Amino acid sequence: MHAARNITLCNKDCLCLFVCPTGATNTETGQIDFDRCRSGCRLCVDACPSGAIYLVMDEYPEPALKNGKLAEAMLSLMERKYEQEKMAESIAANTENPAAAKLAKALRYSCRIVGEDCAREADFMLPQSMKVREVLESIKKNAEPEIKEIVEKLL
Repeated sequence: MHAARNITLCNKDCLCLFVCPTGATNTETGQIDFDRCRSGCRLCVDACPSGAIYLVMDEYPEPALKNGKLAEAMLSLMERKYEQEKMAESIAANTENPAAAKLAKALRYSCRIVGEDCAREADFMLPQSMKVREVLESIKKNAEPEIKEIVEKLL
């Protein structure tokens, strides 16, 4: 690990200069020299009053492959969140109480986020960018019925 600085949080108290045993901190550029920074020393992290310095891993571990049962459970949870999202959408559209409508919209949004997280955890690609959506639409135009159904679900 090595230290890094979020320059937008730094208030230039510069205590990091005095505690760094290797002189890796640099207040002129606002950067920390990764080559000089000792692994895991964290003296600058602990000394920084603004919380602008943090540790970054040099190497990240490989993500563990998910077994079939976990992916299946995540997709099942995703489907339940989709159903809950539709219910919340219906409540928001059919209520006359502004507070209830606002709460239902927030619940709908929350269900969408959790559902998308479940899909990603199940290693399922979500077509979020416009380019991906355009490609899927072009596939759907000339596809067989079962492929069209799958593309519809993705969209």
